[in-house]
Amino acid sequence: MKNQGLLENQDKTGIYLGIGSNIGNRFRNINLAKYYLNFHNIKTLKTSSYYESLSWPNSKYPKFINIVLKVFTNLEPLELLKICKSIEILLGRKKNPKNYPRECDIDIIDFNNLVCKNEVVLPHKSMHHRNFVLIPLFEINKNWRHPVLRRDIKKMIFSLSAKDIKSIKQI
Repeated sequence: MKNQGLLENQDKTGIYLGIGSNIGNRFRNINLAKYYLNFHNIKTLKTSSYYESLSWPNSKYPKFINIVLKVFTNLEPLELLKICKSIEILLGRKKNPKNYPRECDIDIIDFNNLVCKNEVVLPHKSMHHRNFVLIPLFEINKNWRHPVLRRDIKKMIFSLSAKDIKSIKQI
């Protein structure tokens, strides 16, 4: 029973990445992103299912495929962010207007409950409003709590609109 607290704590912390794609072969783009993360010694511990959702904030753009990964790395947050951005470029991402369609988008959702607002904003500033982050994150960690808002993931999901909850599907 002594280890129970340790196991619960491990389930509440971790490094979580969101990966999405809405241009080209979306599944291939995501799988290549996972491959390149691993190549950089960013080891995947858990992977959510694939989820399809409307493009946000412009639902007229192609639909996104998204996943959330729990990963392990010895990198600092800024180093991890730089690698994620380099992988996005490697997979074809170009400088376009914000939220424009893209081959690959990799976001750091949470980094061991670290809170910072400098070069890397942690946790991800909008994650608690996004069905394509919350629902896959819930799938792989039902005990996750937002380190700033101090709200558990179930409450954040239930605070989404019915339209947001119904518009995402596991595939």
